[in-house]
Amino acid sequence: MTNTERTSVLITGGNKGLGLETARRLGERGWTVFLGSRDEGRGHAAAEKLTAGGAHVVVVPLDVTSDASVTEAVRLVREHTDRLDVLINNAGAPGGVVPPADATADEIHAVYDINVYGPVRVTHAFLPLLRAADNPRVVMVSSAGGSFAVVTDPEQPVSRTHELAYSSSKAALNMITARYAQALPDVKVNAVTPGEVANLKFTATDMNNHTGQLTVTEGTDPIIKLATIGPDGPTGTFIDRLGPVPW
Repeated sequence: MTNTERTSVLITGGNKGLGLETARRLGERGWTVFLGSRDEGRGHAAAEKLTAGGAHVVVVPLDVTSDASVTEAVRLVREHTDRLDVLINNAGAPGGVVPPADATADEIHAVYDINVYGPVRVTHAFLPLLRAADNPRVVMVSSAGGSFAVVTDPEQPVSRTHELAYSSSKAALNMITARYAQALPDVKVNAVTPGEVANLKFTATDMNNHTGQLTVTEGTDPIIKLATIGPDGPTGTFIDRLGPVPW
């Protein structure tokens, strides 16, 4: 099977955690995985593990905060394929969990540069390759922390995490998802949270010091679901592994 015959996916932040597990699961399906990694060495180390398991992986050095890096990533992907079936905007940063009274614009900006401007920068750059595919899909890895309904529910643990940068950046990403979905009828654009909102659970990752109750495999369930939808699949939705999540 040639690269152009394989389903192709680019995963930002693909060298660890949710991104790496997503790469593993899609690689098992025979997809070509373009593994985006800001640290090229860590990207190659991750790719070696995936390749040992039979996956077809191409390492893509990719810093989502850099226009030049994203432009170079497009050039590299084009060397291997004339289309991109799926883009998974997974790279993210938690920020310093600074209390709102102490948060500065600079602290928030650093988080937004990765969690908000990054997905916009990457999606804009790869849109021509996506539109060349028969059934292009974009998955935004968001968070229940970006849901107004969840954050204002006193039963939810995130309602007691008092910070500005991360939750507001994910709320912005949710709106970006909805607006892309409305404006790009030829591309399916959806958002996920890697948890179980109804059960007050989240996934154990480096970002939360592995304190979550769900495995990284469980956390990637909604990513896999939306990455593999068919031409009649949804767009403009926000889900976790159990189903729809309120915005």
